[in-house]
Amino acid sequence: MTMGSGLRQIAGKFDDELRFFKGWLDKPKAVGAIMPTSSITARRMASVIEPSSSLPVLELGPGTGVITRAILQRGVAPQNLYTVEYSKDFADFLRLEFPDVHVIQGDAFDLDSTLGEFSGLKFDAVVSGVPLLNFPVARRIAYIEDLLDRMPEGRPIVQLTYGPLSPVPPGRGDYTVSHLDFVFRNVPPTQLWVYRRGGAPVRRKKFRGLARHRRRAND
Repeated sequence: MTMGSGLRQIAGKFDDELRFFKGWLDKPKAVGAIMPTSSITARRMASVIEPSSSLPVLELGPGTGVITRAILQRGVAPQNLYTVEYSKDFADFLRLEFPDVHVIQGDAFDLDSTLGEFSGLKFDAVVSGVPLLNFPVARRIAYIEDLLDRMPEGRPIVQLTYGPLSPVPPGRGDYTVSHLDFVFRNVPPTQLWVYRRGGAPVRRKKFRGLARHRRRAND
């Protein structure tokens, strides 16, 4: 990497953080965090996608597109990615950044209206960055149930959260809950959870960075 390209990369990351922080100031409940998701978290979330599937992928709450970029790098064709963003400013930015992706501005809790002509699609996987902890539990459960109705049995929804527990509690509907990962290198540190109906569980990755951090703290 040359010095010039390195500076451009740093500048781009800084722009993303400023844009995300502005979105948080304008609509803190809709954005949920003051910093964009880290690339490490984004890649881990995208890892549940099966790139060889003929089905499209649905992303909810893309923000500045960090996770969107990881989904595309996973091997999903841009025309097979549908991303729903509540903020008009973020949606406008995403359309410029990812011109071949289906960027739709609307409410992830009302997908029939938001997806419009695409509401009948079946999705291979759903990647959700929606801040579910800002909403009542009943609404979170309905959100997951609606998404699972749009997917084949066994395919995953991956959801990030900044709380210690699954934002959608187990045993409250027709879904299973499994813990995917804890990503310490995120601001704030992030828990990843997977929801599905039937099928094999997603392999959980042991987060070694946290163990190393704890060992150093105890030295």
